[in-house]
Amino acid sequence: MQKRIKIKKVEEIKKMQEGGKKLADIKDKLSSLIKEGISAWEVEIMASRLIQKKGGEPSFKMVPGYAWTTCVNVNEGVVHGIPKDETVFAKGDIISVDVGMFFKGFHTDTSFSVGVSPSRQNSIFLESGKKALKLAIKQAKVGNRVYDISKTIETSLEGDGLTPIKALVGHGIGRDLHEEPSIPCFTQGPRSVSPLIPEGAVLAIEVMYTKGSSDVTLAEDGWTITTSDGKIAALFEETVAVTGNGPLILTAN
Repeated sequence: MQKRIKIKKVEEIKKMQEGGKKLADIKDKLSSLIKEGISAWEVEIMASRLIQKKGGEPSFKMVPGYAWTTCVNVNEGVVHGIPKDETVFAKGDIISVDVGMFFKGFHTDTSFSVGVSPSRQNSIFLESGKKALKLAIKQAKVGNRVYDISKTIETSLEGDGLTPIKALVGHGIGRDLHEEPSIPCFTQGPRSVSPLIPEGAVLAIEVMYTKGSSDVTLAEDGWTITTSDGKIAALFEETVAVTGNGPLILTAN
């Protein structure tokens, strides 16, 4: 039995868009901060200060057991990396940052990956993720199914010789950080049983992928998830509202 997707009213989506724009500005500032010699903890500190300045609260600190504003992953790190002072970025690294903000009663969630003086190969790798997310967002429209988003991500990544992560998913979002539906980066089962996307749905569409196997490993810290084979990974995510006029990216300036 399919679980219910929470539908947001127009005024609720407007609040989410207001918070999302603030989060988009934070994301831009965090992306500009990342360079050789900067630490994951510096990213964490900046994110915390900016969220407070904009009148929000860190979404991730509302997750039971998680005490940080951001998740910062390096190279083979996929998601949920704890931002540490000893994690210092070096030339050639791929840095992935996930950040969420609770504002006026609603969460928004976004993530990005950037290269530190990246090689051409790594730049192409990152562009593939951006492309997959852009195409996936176009499928977030009334009458489509979650399957259509997942299929688009899967097809785009595999067309570039990359592998979607299968142990993790995107999600609905609103008053709760994680709501229905789950949004995989790959297809499973027939399209006909996938949840229909209604007008008023708000989705955190997340592209998580790697150059190698989709197998992942949980670190001893209980949070950090890495690729089992040590191959590089990346993620890109936007919070998207489904409107009668098509998808509306809430975490964009």
